[in-house]
Amino acid sequence: MSWVSRLRLRLAVRQLRRGGLLAYPTEAVWGLGCDPCNEAAVDSLLALKRRPVLKGLILIGSDSRQIEPFLDLKAHDLRRLAGWPGPITWIVPASSQTPAWLRGDHDTIAVRVTAHPLSSALCQAFGGALVSTSANPTGSPPARTRLKVRAYFSDAELVFLPGKTGGLAKPTAIFDARSGKQLR
Repeated sequence: MSWVSRLRLRLAVRQLRRGGLLAYPTEAVWGLGCDPCNEAAVDSLLALKRRPVLKGLILIGSDSRQIEPFLDLKAHDLRRLAGWPGPITWIVPASSQTPAWLRGDHDTIAVRVTAHPLSSALCQAFGGALVSTSANPTGSPPARTRLKVRAYFSDAELVFLPGKTGGLAKPTAIFDARSGKQLR
C-alpha cells in the first residue's frame, strides 16, 4: 500500500474515531459509514439518509472476529455462513448487548465480512466493524460514484476515502441465516 493510501486510511479512521461520517467505495456502490458503538454518529448517519432507526443497519468487518461482539453466537454458528469474505450479507441473531440503534426493531443484525480491498483495509485500520449503508437518501438509487455522493449530500460533513467500487451490478445479496431465504 502506498504512503498516500496509508495517509488516507489514517484520516478516515480519525474521522470515525471523532464520531464523524465517512463515504467510501464498497463491493457495488458507495457506502456511508461510522463507528457502530457511537450512538451520536449513527444518529447523524440516519438523519443524513432520512432512514428510520427501526429498519436497522448493516455492519461490515474485515474478518468475522470484528462482527462477533454484535452477534448471539449461541443462537448461530458463523461457520455455517457461506460466501465470506465476499459480497453476501447475512441477517443473524443479535447479541443482547447490541444496541437498538444498530438492530432497529429486530432481534437480528445484518453483517458482512467484506472482500472489497479498501473496505477491508478500512475495518482493519479502524480495528473493528463499521456501519455500512448505501450512500443515498432513503428512496433514491444508491450512489455508484463519488460525484453522486457529493450531489446527494453536498452540505454534509463527510470525509471521502477515494477508491473504486468492486464492480458488482447490484448491492450485495442479503440472506436470513435462520431460514436461508434470500431477502435481497
